Amino acid sequence: MVSSSPSLVWFRRDLRTSDHPAILAAAERSPRALALFVLDDRLLKPSGQPRIDFMHRCLHALNDQLGGRLMVVHGDPVKAVPRVAKEIGAESVHITADCAPYGRRRDEAVEEALGDIELVRSGSPYAVTPGRVRKQDGTPFKVFTPFRNAWLDHGWRKPADTDASTLDWVKPEHSTKLPAIEEELPDAQQLWEEFRDERLEDYDNTRDRPDLDATSRMSAFLRWGVLHPRTLLQDCDGTFRSELAWREFYADVLWHKPETARENYDRKFDRMRHDNDEELFEAWTQGRTGYPIVDAGMRQLLREGFMHNRVRMIVASFLVKDLHLPWWWGARHFMKHLIDGDIASNQHNWQWVAGCGTDAAPFFRVFNPTTQAKKFDPDGAYVRRYAPDSPDIPPIVDHAVERQVALDRYQAVKS
Repeated sequence: MVSSSPSLVWFRRDLRTSDHPAILAAAERSPRALALFVLDDRLLKPSGQPRIDFMHRCLHALNDQLGGRLMVVHGDPVKAVPRVAKEIGAESVHITADCAPYGRRRDEAVEEALGDIELVRSGSPYAVTPGRVRKQDGTPFKVFTPFRNAWLDHGWRKPADTDASTLDWVKPEHSTKLPAIEEELPDAQQLWEEFRDERLEDYDNTRDRPDLDATSRMSAFLRWGVLHPRTLLQDCDGTFRSELAWREFYADVLWHKPETARENYDRKFDRMRHDNDEELFEAWTQGRTGYPIVDAGMRQLLREGFMHNRVRMIVASFLVKDLHLPWWWGARHFMKHLIDGDIASNQHNWQWVAGCGTDAAPFFRVFNPTTQAKKFDPDGAYVRRYAPDSPDIPPIVDHAVERQVALDRYQAVKS
C-alpha cells in the first residue's frame, strides 16, 4: 500500500542512485523519500584523512545526483536514524544490507530502536549476497575455486532500474554541511568503460605490473558503492571476473565467521610467535625499510590512499615474515589509509599472506622483495615514482636471515 508519508532512504556503502534496489523498494512504499547519510564516529575515528576525503567526494557526488537534497547528520545511527524517521513521519526506512560484523550489529540495533517503523533491507554491496552460495550439504565454502564455480552457477540479478528521478526527494530542514573538496569525484562509469575498452583485454598479462597503468582502479568505487559489481560483471569474464569473485568469497567467509575480522581463521596460528618492535613497524609504515619496492608501496599508500595489489602482497609478506610482526598490525594500518579499505577483503588477504587464512598461501611462501622488484618493476619505474631515495637507505633487516627465522617459527606452529 502506497503511503502519503515519505520513506527514509539511509545511504551507507551504496553512494549512488543508479541500480539501487533500496531506492526501488522505497518507491514501492511512497513516491517521496528523504535521503540520509550518518557520519558515524565508530567508522570515522579509525580512518585516515585520505579515506575520509574520498568519502566526502563520494557524498558530494551523491548530493549532486539528488539535487542537493542529501541530509547529512553526525552521530550514533542507533539514535539518529529513528529520530529523523520520526521527524518526517516515515513508515519505513530503506537500506542496502550491510554484511560486515559492525554493520550487522548496528542495523539490528537501529531496527529495534525504530519500533513500529519498518527497516527494509534490499540488495547488498555484492553481486550475490554473502551467505547465499553454499555447498550441496548447506555448509559454507572454505576454498576459493569451488566457491567461484558455485557463485558463477548461481548468477546474479539484473541491475535495478533506478536513477535520481525514481523518487521525489524531500528537501531536508537541516543538515550537516559537508567539507569543501579540492576536486570532484571522477565519473566512475566513464573510467570503467575506458578500462574495459583499452586495457581489459591485456589485464591477465599486465595486472601484476605496478609500473604500468594496467589495473581498473575500480576498488574504491566498489567499496563505497559508487558502482555496483553487477555493472562490471556484465562487461567482463576470465581473470577480471575471478578477481571480483575473490571480493565476494571473502565477504562470504566473514559472513559465516565474523570473528575472523580480528582472529586467525586457522586457529593453530594462535601459537605463532610474533615480535613487538615498534621501531621496525614505524620504518615499515613510513617506507623506510631500505627495500625499494616495499618503500615505494608504503609511500604510495600514504600519498594516494592506494597501493597496487601485487605490492600489497609484497609489503604484507615483508611485515609478517621479515619483521615477524602480527598481520593485524598491518591490516589496521591498511584500513586506516586505504580509500578502498574493505574489512572482508583486507583482513582475509592479510591472512592469506600470513598463511593463517582460508585458502591461504603456504607460510613457507616468503616473498623476496628484491626478486619481486626485478620481476614486476623491471626498469625500476615504480620505485622511482614513489621512493627514489630508497636504494640509498641501508636495509633494516637481512631478508635471507629473517626468512629462515620465519620458517623456524612456523615449524613450532606445525608441531
